[in-house]
Amino acid sequence: MKQLTKAEEDIMQILWQLEKANVKAIIKELPEPKPAYNTVSTIVRILENKGFVDYEKEGKGHIYFPIIAKNEYSNQSINKLVDGYFQGSFKNMVSFFMKKNDISLNELESVLKDINKNEEL
Repeated sequence: MKQLTKAEEDIMQILWQLEKANVKAIIKELPEPKPAYNTVSTIVRILENKGFVDYEKEGKGHIYFPIIAKNEYSNQSINKLVDGYFQGSFKNMVSFFMKKNDISLNELESVLKDINKNEEL
């Protein structure tokens, strides 16, 4: 799976939220200052070429929708982060975030409980 630029990720976040949208609806969800219609349209076509979105014809326009699930992309991104910066070790990543973000033992225990609860499901 290809990596997305920040602008592409912003558009994908909106499409994951809305599930289906035309370019005008995407622009409406973007923060100020709003990008030009052609800019968003170009990014959506890039996402289509990368295999992240597809479209349905509606009148003269298109309704775009994601074909890559958000959790699928998130998992791939996390794995790339772990491989690239933490020598493929989730332990190294957790340790880094604990040290840099001053996570307490109680918070870590809470995370571990959540993980164990999810494994039981």
